[in-house]
Parts: sequence; C-alpha cells; structure tokens
Amino acid sequence: MKRILLAGVALSAIGLSSAAQAASPCPYGGDPYKNYDCLDPYLGTDFLSRFINYYRLEWGHEAPPADPKAPPSRRDYWPGTPQAVPPYPFTEWPYGGATSLGVTRPSSIDSPLMAAMSNTPFGQWLNDMHIQVYGWVDPSGNLSSNTVRGGNAPAAYSYNPNTVQLDQAVIYFERLPDTVQKDHIDWGFRIAPIYGENYRYTTAFGLWSYQLLNQNKNNGYDMPMAYGEVFIPGVMEGLMVRFGRYISIPDIEAQLAPNNYMSSHSMTYTFDNYTNTGIEATLAATKNWIFQAGLTVGTEAMPWHAGARIANPFPNALYPMSTMAKDPGAMPSVTLGVRWTSDSGNDDINLVADAINTGQWGYNNLQWFGGTYYHKFNDQWHISIESYNEHQNNVLNILNPQALAIFNAGGTPFSPQYMPFNSPFGAQCKSVAVLSCTADWQTALMYVNYKATPLDNISYRAEFVDDYQGQRTGTKTRYIETGIGWQHWFSPQIEVRPEVSYYKALDAFAFNGNPNLGIPANRKYALIGLADIIIHF
Repeated sequence: MKRILLAGVALSAIGLSSAAQAASPCPYGGDPYKNYDCLDPYLGTDFLSRFINYYRLEWGHEAPPADPKAPPSRRDYWPGTPQAVPPYPFTEWPYGGATSLGVTRPSSIDSPLMAAMSNTPFGQWLNDMHIQVYGWVDPSGNLSSNTVRGGNAPAAYSYNPNTVQLDQAVIYFERLPDTVQKDHIDWGFRIAPIYGENYRYTTAFGLWSYQLLNQNKNNGYDMPMAYGEVFIPGVMEGLMVRFGRYISIPDIEAQLAPNNYMSSHSMTYTFDNYTNTGIEATLAATKNWIFQAGLTVGTEAMPWHAGARIANPFPNALYPMSTMAKDPGAMPSVTLGVRWTSDSGNDDINLVADAINTGQWGYNNLQWFGGTYYHKFNDQWHISIESYNEHQNNVLNILNPQALAIFNAGGTPFSPQYMPFNSPFGAQCKSVAVLSCTADWQTALMYVNYKATPLDNISYRAEFVDDYQGQRTGTKTRYIETGIGWQHWFSPQIEVRPEVSYYKALDAFAFNGNPNLGIPANRKYALIGLADIIIHF
C-alpha cells in the first residue's frame, strides 16, 4: 500500500511539473523569436552555454530576435533603409568618417560574446555604459594561375598564390553614440586592433610599420581604427566630430572583412586611400544632405612624422639639403565631401576630395578626387559605382639613370637604406630626361548585386584602371578586372564568400613577380579563385 501511495505522489508531481511547463511562457527554454522574454532562459546561465546557444539560436535566421521594447532604430522622417545585413555587408550606403547619422542606437550590434557576458557583473557594467566588445576571425584560401610568392599582386587580399591564410582577426572595443535622438550630446569611440595577412594593406608609415617596411612579415598587426566621436544634435540635423585614426571616405569597400561584398577587393580599392589620422566633422544639414570636412596629416601617415627629418647622405637635385623629410606626405591635409540621399533611400551620391595637400611623393600621399553612386532598383537588385583620380607630384623617375643613382645612393626618403621592403614605387615618366614627374591613377568600378534570398547575395564586379606612370602597381599599364562572388550567410554570425576573378594587364607584364625578391613580373593575366569564412563573435 505504501508503494502505491508513493507512486501516486510521484505521478502527481510529474503531472504538476508538466502542467507548469505548459503554462510557462518559456517551456524548456522557449523560442525567443516567438517570445523575446524567453531569450535568457534559452541561453542558459553560464558563459560557455550562452555563447554556444546564441549561435544555435540564430542559425538559419537572417536577424536576431526582435526586442519589442527597443526604441526606434532611426528617425521616422529619415530616408528609408536601403539594405539589410544579411545578406549585404551594410544597411546604409557607406560614406565613412562618422557613425551613420539619424540611424544609430547605442549597444545595437548583434554579438554572441556580448550575449554570453550579459548576465555577468562585467557584462552588466558594459551594458550600462553602452560599450560593446565584439569581432570576427576571417581565414581564406586561394587557387591562382600565379606561382611566385607575392605573385598575385597587384590583386589584393590574397598576396601569396595557392595558400590558406588568416586574412584577419579583429576585435572591436566600441561605444556607439545615439544619433537618433536630438535632445542631448552623446559620445562614442572605437578601438579596432587587427592581426593577419591583411595588415600589409592597412599599415600606416610610423605605426608598427617596421613589420612591413623593414621585415616584410607575412602576418602582422595594426590598428586601422582608433578614434573618439562627439555627436551634437543641436546643429541642424546633427553634427558628428570624429578624431583619431579612421577609415578614409567615401569608398564602397573597406579594410575590414565584413564590410565588403566579396572576399577580394577591387584594384580601385587596393591602391586607394585607406586611413587618415586627424579630425573629421560630418554635418547633416537636412535629412537628404550631409557635408563633411576634415583636417588630417595626409594618408597612411602619422602625426609624429610631420616635420620629422632624416639624414641625406647624397644631396641631389630632388633632395638638395643634408637632411630630408622622413615622409614628405606627412603634412596638414584637407578633406571635403558632400552627400545626397533621396527620400526613399534608393539613390545616394557622394563627391569627395580626400587628404589634399601639396601632393609631394610620400609613403601614400594620394591626392584623391572622386565619388560613389548607389541605386536600388528593387528589393533584389542594386548597383554600386565608384570612380576617382588620384595623383602624387615630384615622383622619382625610374627611367632616368641619374634618378636611379640618387635612389640607390640613399638620396630619397624611400631608398632601400631607409625602407628595404614595400617602399612606394617610382614613376615611369613620359620623358626619360626628367628626374621626376606627376604620377596619376584613374579608376572606374561597378558592383551589380542580386539578393537571391535573405541569406544570399551574388555580386558581379567589373572595373577598369589606368596606372599612367606605374607608380601605384609598379607597372605602367591599363588593367581590366572582372569577378563574381557569392555571399552566403548561415546566420547573422557566420558567412562564406566563394568567388572567382580574372585580371588582365593590357600593356605590359604585371603579374607573377615580386619586387621585394627581385623577381620581375612575367604574365599579363591572373585567374584567382578565392573563398573565405567570417565567424563573428
């Protein structure tokens, strides 16, 4: 009889427990996509469980669960949101130099790491301060028609052919200012260290640049972004002031892997301005018009090189004094830009003059004039176009024997005695008689993008560039390039990007060489298949 009573009690307890679970809004953890209050029960209590479960939660979805209590993510009268992440690398048409005005809320980045930490004292402090810590790792591999080490250049972001590599591992420490509200001044910052092969493209002369310029390391570290921001809403529709090192404006592409349609980069971007260091002001005059103005110290240049001089062991017609500027491009420079966006958000134009100064031959002292245009046809199709001209003045003429003698004797800031690897190229001037000339570079780039599903984007890239004097790529030639890539997201946290691209130098051999190793290029073309995987955290 006792056993029968105990069995009855046990069955009753099981029944009550089942009834309680059924009545609970989050039975067995629940589904946060159906009931946001189930998020914490679903994730669990310990860090590792929450971290893993967040990936599990978002798998197969194109967005995180929506918090019904979240404030509006953009001003209600602002131009429409043109795109979505996934499947594209951005929601707003890129312009750079400022956190997007009118559409940014603090703590708005979807991050498994932040979700895992959110129930710890440290995570709660970060949330209270609206500081987020997140990032990604991005390994890749390529198959190429080139065979020489470094022989994929001037194609970029896969420098060495037929290799598997770590493109970049990046972590952000960030506070986003609230640019939706208009009732108080807000502030933000971003610190973004990077490690991997891609450091060779972000390196600024004077900031850990010994890795590339003195040692030619395959992998290295850099800090392409380290800036603070102040948002002042009382000036027209809002004024953002950014100071520090930041990404140059206004390109379609960017150094950081998730900000691009494809794993590789166009040649247009490869030989572009990458970062500026200084101060940038971005003013939303109206909801449609944004104006930008900046004062920087050139491009890929550090403030402590401004005015710095080194010994000149071989005074000459180009550098006649006993000392010379360590980096002639490290000087006060002005950036001006204007942006127009249609009410629908479907059209966007940016016109910019970036880092303009006297244009002396510097490490990367690029005088950039150009712009971008975006047009959204419908929810499936949009196009991105960029064109610019950049130049440098008084670039050493490598066709002139006297100029070459000056270079080899240490009579320039970029002679091998100072910069043994990856120094800026000289120019192949029209006249052999001159010691120097102006070197120009002209580009035209187009991306055509198709949203196949909410998790799939197909991008076709076509471009033409003309390296008039060979200063940018080391070869005086015109190039055409075309490629197609598939960006597939398994979730908002994991994406893969297989692609294939074909490059053609029309006038001279440009591929399968390496100037650092003294190997001349011996091919006019390159066919490169490439794939990477980005794992966000």
